[in-house]
Amino acid sequence: MTDELIGLIGGSGLGDALAEKIQGVRFRDVKTPYGRPSDRIMLGKIGKRRVAFINRHGKGHKLSPSEVPYAANIYALKSAGVRTVIATGAVGSLGASIKPGELVVVDQFIDKTTKRQNSFFCGYGATHCEMSEPVCGRLGQIIATSAKGLGVKVHRGGTYVCIEGPMFSTRAESLMHRKWGADLVGMTAMPEAKLAREAQICYTLIALVSDYDCWRPHKSKDKQELLREIIGNMQRASDNCLRMIEKVLESRENLALEECDCRRSLGLAVWTDKKEISAGERRKVAVLFE
Repeated sequence: MTDELIGLIGGSGLGDALAEKIQGVRFRDVKTPYGRPSDRIMLGKIGKRRVAFINRHGKGHKLSPSEVPYAANIYALKSAGVRTVIATGAVGSLGASIKPGELVVVDQFIDKTTKRQNSFFCGYGATHCEMSEPVCGRLGQIIATSAKGLGVKVHRGGTYVCIEGPMFSTRAESLMHRKWGADLVGMTAMPEAKLAREAQICYTLIALVSDYDCWRPHKSKDKQELLREIIGNMQRASDNCLRMIEKVLESRENLALEECDCRRSLGLAVWTDKKEISAGERRKVAVLFE
């Protein structure tokens, strides 16, 4: 199973560290119908597993969450041969049971973003992907199970509310998110997960908890001390997440199972008569149907 090409998307706190683990690096500069990705695709190996890595925020963390070219990133990975993506991203915890420094294998999302291209099929036709289970449960279970023996605290399942940003939530918003039943708040999971589903990719997200958002007052009033605390939490979560990803990639699990339902998400999605869709539009999205 080690010949699979596994996509990795690194977010805040883990992008550079993940890239440093890749051996035999070569770069692929990709142009897509949706613009350029955040950065060149980094191809290589972690252990015996082939990987294709994109740093979500670009070199030097220059792209804010609203500026990330999510559609170009997912399209570029799919066109490179990726059928499975393991993504990471920083979040705030909305519950006392999920502590800073811990990891969450997310299984649900609430999308509050408004400024981002959230579908490949704008101008194509009426295309409706099923999103009741927005991540690959099989892949998520493999990742969560890999934490055994590592001494890493991983929560299997959690609801992530994705805000537009780049500002953080008000306390009123944070308290509202808690009442909604959300467990985490972040700025980058959407529309990334939606686009991965439209690309018929198995997708899962490992969330790295940095703090308790603002619903819970911080013990320290000193901003520099608070920043050091958050950076420390992120470093601990990043180190643990990196160990867990390495263990997943070193395993012999089939991470890109052809029979997975994620790989057939467009089977009944297109409602428009094909005769009404232009040849140019069909060519544009052809890679998504492969």
